[in-house]
Amino acid sequence: MNDFIRKGNVSRTTRETDINISVALDNKGNADISTGIGFFDHMLTALSVHSGISMNVKVKGDLHVDCHHTIEDTGIALGQALGQALGNKSGIVRYGTAYIPMDESLAMASLDLSNRPFLVFNCNFTNQSCGDYDLCMTEEFFRAFAFNAGMTLHINLLYGSNDHHKAEAVYKTVAHALKTAVARNADGAVLSTKGVL
Repeated sequence: MNDFIRKGNVSRTTRETDINISVALDNKGNADISTGIGFFDHMLTALSVHSGISMNVKVKGDLHVDCHHTIEDTGIALGQALGQALGNKSGIVRYGTAYIPMDESLAMASLDLSNRPFLVFNCNFTNQSCGDYDLCMTEEFFRAFAFNAGMTLHINLLYGSNDHHKAEAVYKTVAHALKTAVARNADGAVLSTKGVL
């Protein structure tokens, strides 16, 4: 693992988005987020603060179309930056699981930084959006994030009634699972019977 660095920087420009992201795993979750989508900024700030991963996220997207490209491409770049910061994934706890309540809502996430990307997403929302954020994009964000970070990620929204609370519980539960998984392990080894991930 790039033990002394644990940072990642990704720039990604397409005809739809222009993205610059940096992450630092050991920097206490300082968040500087600007995507042009207020509710998404709120969720990414929660992801940063609660995971303890500092994130600088600057995104300009084709929001005159809708929020899809901006959110999905942010997930791609953020996942790539996290993967870069983790290097060969040696010296980390690797697994993380968390249950997080948000008022009447309860969400659970379990993840493995395994280099075997997969997403299981069992979350239902009642409304189409929170502000300018389409709630269906929650799954697209986490799919892009997980696949580009090399992460197996299971998210279950167990119950809830307020969509803002439900979405926030989802982002925060992933954050807390991630906080456990990226923590340094005791011996600096790769946690795998294969010896590599």
